[in-house]
Amino acid sequence: MNPPINLLNLNIPIIQAPMAGVQGSQLAIAVSNTGAMGSLPCAMLTLEQLHQELITIEHESKNPINLNFFCHKKTQLDDSEQVIWFQKLQPFFDEYKIDTHHINLETNRQPFSQAHVDVLAEFKPKVISFHFGLPEPHLIEQLKSWGATILSSATTLEEALYLQNHQVDIIIAQGLEAGGHRGMFLTEDLTTQVSTLALVPQIVEAVTVPVIAAGGIANAQGIKAAMALGASGVQIGTSYLLCPETNTSLLHRQALLSDEAKHTAITNIFTGRPARGIVNKAMRQLGFINSFTPSFPYATPTMSALRKEAEAKGKNDFTPLWAGQNTSGCTLIPAAELTKLLAKAL
Repeated sequence: MNPPINLLNLNIPIIQAPMAGVQGSQLAIAVSNTGAMGSLPCAMLTLEQLHQELITIEHESKNPINLNFFCHKKTQLDDSEQVIWFQKLQPFFDEYKIDTHHINLETNRQPFSQAHVDVLAEFKPKVISFHFGLPEPHLIEQLKSWGATILSSATTLEEALYLQNHQVDIIIAQGLEAGGHRGMFLTEDLTTQVSTLALVPQIVEAVTVPVIAAGGIANAQGIKAAMALGASGVQIGTSYLLCPETNTSLLHRQALLSDEAKHTAITNIFTGRPARGIVNKAMRQLGFINSFTPSFPYATPTMSALRKEAEAKGKNDFTPLWAGQNTSGCTLIPAAELTKLLAKAL
C-alpha cells in the first residue's frame, strides 16, 4: 500500500480532475467544501482571470483547492504547418462559408511561468498540479518555499520516476481510459500508454510518494478497485461533467447522455496533443491522429472557427467532446452530492 495523502488534509481521498473549458472555480469550491479536493484548471486563464478566481476561492472555501497548470514547451506559430492544415480543412471551411483570413491564430493556452508564480504568491496556495511534465526547477522551488504540495501526471512508469526525482510530492497515474489531454511528456509514442489497471500497480511498486489513480474511475466500484491496486486516492473528472456547477455546453451534455458516449477515442486534431473525447464527425473524417495537425496548441484556433459555425447549427461535429471511456457515472446532481455518493465507497 502506498503512503496516504494526509499531506493534502482531505477527509475524502478524491480529487476532482481539472477540466479546462468546462469549469471554473464553482465546481472546485463545491467539491472542496465536502472534504474532498476540487481543482481549478488554470492553463486557459489570463493572469487577471486567475487572480479573480483565486479571490473567489479565498472567499468561498476554507479548504485547499488544487490549481492545475500546463507545462508544455511554448513554440512559435509555424506558418508552413498552418498552410497544410488549412488545405486539409478547406472542404469544411467551404461548407460553412468561413473566410480563413479572419481566423485569429493566437491561442490562450500558456505554459506555467514566473508571471503565474507572481500571481500565486499573494495567495500562497497549498496544492498545485502540473500536466505535460514540470516547469523549471526554480519555479517549483518558489512554490515549495511557501509550503505548496506539488502534484503532476505520469502516463508511464518512466514519467513517474522522473517526477519523483524532480520534487513532486504526489504522482497522478493517468491511465489510458482518462478523458481530456494525455499528460505524456517523456515520449510522443501513444503505444506506451496503458490502462489504469496496468499503470497504477507498476508506479506504486516503484515509487515512495503517494499515487493517485486516474482514468476510467466513475463510481464506488472503480474507487474500491483503484485503492485495492495500492492507490492512495483517486482523481475523477468525467462523472462531474453534468453537474450544475460546470459550464459544460448543451451539445456536450447531450452527447454524454446519448449512445455517442459509448465510443471515445484519443485524437490530436483539436489541439495538437493527444486527448480523449467522444467520437464525432471531425475525428472520423480527419482521422483520430492526423500527422498534419499543427503543434500544440496551434490546431485550436482553426478548429474553434469550425466549431463556432457548426454549434450555431446545433451540431457537435467540430466540438472537442472530452470524456473518459467510462461515462456511466455522469449524473445530473450537484457536485457536493455526487462527491458524497462516491465517498460511500471509502
